[in-house]
Amino acid sequence: MTDAQKIAAASTAQEPSPDTGPAPTPLLEPREGIPPVVADAEALAGVVAAFSAGTGPVAVDAERASGYRYGQRAYLVQLRRTGAGSALIDPVACPDLSALDTALADSEWVLHAASQDLPCLREIGMRPRRLFDTELAGRLAGYPRVGLGAMVEGVLGYALEKGHSAVDWSTRPLPEPWLRYAALDVELLVDLRDALEAELDRQDKLDWARQEFEALALAPPAPPRKDPWRRTSGMHKVRRRRQMAVVRELWQARDEVARRRDVSPGKVLTDAAIVEAALGLPDSVRALTALPGFGHRMGRRQLEEWQAAVDRARALPDSELPQPGQAPGGPPPPRSWAEKDPAAAARLAAARAAVTAQAELLRLPQENLITPDTVRRLCWEPPADLSAEAVADALRGYGARAWQVEQTLPLLATALAAAPPAE
Repeated sequence: MTDAQKIAAASTAQEPSPDTGPAPTPLLEPREGIPPVVADAEALAGVVAAFSAGTGPVAVDAERASGYRYGQRAYLVQLRRTGAGSALIDPVACPDLSALDTALADSEWVLHAASQDLPCLREIGMRPRRLFDTELAGRLAGYPRVGLGAMVEGVLGYALEKGHSAVDWSTRPLPEPWLRYAALDVELLVDLRDALEAELDRQDKLDWARQEFEALALAPPAPPRKDPWRRTSGMHKVRRRRQMAVVRELWQARDEVARRRDVSPGKVLTDAAIVEAALGLPDSVRALTALPGFGHRMGRRQLEEWQAAVDRARALPDSELPQPGQAPGGPPPPRSWAEKDPAAAARLAAARAAVTAQAELLRLPQENLITPDTVRRLCWEPPADLSAEAVADALRGYGARAWQVEQTLPLLATALAAAPPAE
């Protein structure tokens, strides 16, 4: 049996049982070997021509240096298409891939966990007009594990080596084992797409998936997050406004240093250290040094920089201290609803129970049936008119797709009637 025949046969099988299923076949080498890294205009033009002449969907992946570098830029782009083979492109050496984007404008792009890669692809001039997200497809199809390795193994019967997923992809030159890993990530992506499409069609969920994929492709870039310092890990320990100001000042100082040095903020100063400084409110470099996270390995100049941030927070007038609270325009944390608005708490409890039951019935995660944020917003501020049409309009206003409205509207309309609407 040829390799292609093995893939076709495996793609029609159901997910094997972890106890009785056949052992997966290790996928050790790309079919045509490891392609050379494209790092100049001439080589890129060759890839553009080859992929323009290729046929069918194009598998796309990107590797970032999360935890090593500042930001989420791409440091390697992998592609594969029938008739073109695989390509590995260095977006540091070739930062403008708009010509490749143009060549693929009419093609369907196949990505795994597309929302993770689309922002960094957009930065280098690539954006799909049509896409198929194999991770999202796996969620909608009810697979319990939807990582790429788990999906390739469960659906196609092949085992991918995943040992290099968290390496520093900004390393140059990239080691051969890393390049092999990167090429294998797109080796079976189109085969996986075809098998999942068939499974979604069997479950009458293919139209749902297409609606989700279209929403992903059309979604605009996410706006800058307001007050990103509030997401500091351990922030729940910080209660007083003066302490919150310390977190803000240290977070902003750290971000500037990380941006300037092009390193991950966590390598400059940990979140845990920021929180310790906020709780301790040190009044000198000596006091700061005594706190966890500010040990003797730090140079005097760096310690003075952090202490200066603490001093700025200590000197702020009360009127300029940050206010505690939730994100603007959003409902408060659900744990406070029973006290603040018992009727809203009753609506939320009923809505959550109904959504959970429906998600289990449909064999998909609750958050894919309808986002928890949509449920919270709807229950906190329901429409004055609780007719089905008004509730449907509210759901669409929060970004729910047509299939989500169809599947949840009767349940949520009933839950909203569990208590009077908010005044």
